[in-house]
Amino acid sequence: MTDFLGEIAALAAACLWAIASIVYARLGARIPPLQLNLVKGIIAIALFIFTIIISGEIFTYIATVPMLLLLLSGVIGISLGDTAFFITINCLGARRTLLMQTLTSPMSAVFGLIFLQEKLNILAGCGILLTILGVAWVVTERTAEIKDISKVEFQRGISFGLLTAIAGAIGAVLSRSAIADNNINPLWAALLRLSAGILILLIWAFRRQTTTFNLSNLFNYRVVLATIFAAFCGTYLGIWLQQTAIKYTSVGIASTLLQTSPIFIIPFAICMGEKVTIRAILGVFISITGIALLFYLK
Repeated sequence: MTDFLGEIAALAAACLWAIASIVYARLGARIPPLQLNLVKGIIAIALFIFTIIISGEIFTYIATVPMLLLLLSGVIGISLGDTAFFITINCLGARRTLLMQTLTSPMSAVFGLIFLQEKLNILAGCGILLTILGVAWVVTERTAEIKDISKVEFQRGISFGLLTAIAGAIGAVLSRSAIADNNINPLWAALLRLSAGILILLIWAFRRQTTTFNLSNLFNYRVVLATIFAAFCGTYLGIWLQQTAIKYTSVGIASTLLQTSPIFIIPFAICMGEKVTIRAILGVFISITGIALLFYLK
């Protein structure tokens, strides 16, 4: 079992992200994206601080440049990317949103090529193209549920889905450049990224005159428990398992398995009464195959 610890951790993280996304889709009907991102982040920060105290890693040294890169990664990847993610879920639903998230991997590879001079050969480029084609094939399918969405709402979901992937890719490249050659505790890295993202969201929320917080949700125990559950599974455990996967298996295997959330969400979608077509299933596997080619042939 320990021989496959990294692979198991990656699949577990992907499964938890799928479950959390379903919960966030339900919460999106009650809580606006900005508020949901704030609450999720605050809960996750509290959990990370508690874990750091328990682990005894209270004091750590991080050089100035890596720290700034992690903070900037959080601002872009969490404050911008996660808020766009919740808007996309509200427009397109959890299943299509998670599939669009797979675009983060090829975009990370492209940004890594541009800013970190990482190598990218022709076959890996084919993997990127295959991932994009798989996503496009599924997202553009005109199913009954998509026909119920207005054209404006559909285009809004696609736009914010692409923004989510771009922000996530930039955040990943910044984070990778910060921790690549530095011995930084993953818990501290996650805490710094989250803290920077939430701080920007708080400033943004208080500066926007139109931002109103529905305090009634704070007294709805179902909403509160669902938010805590999603933050615990999707952010706290998800990041911990992600780091475990990267530590105990190769980056290529970990990165591919971590992007399998769209596969895990299919049975949940079927159980919830959503019609999942053969085209949708094939599109998911095409995208995952593209990611595998990208990382194995890069």
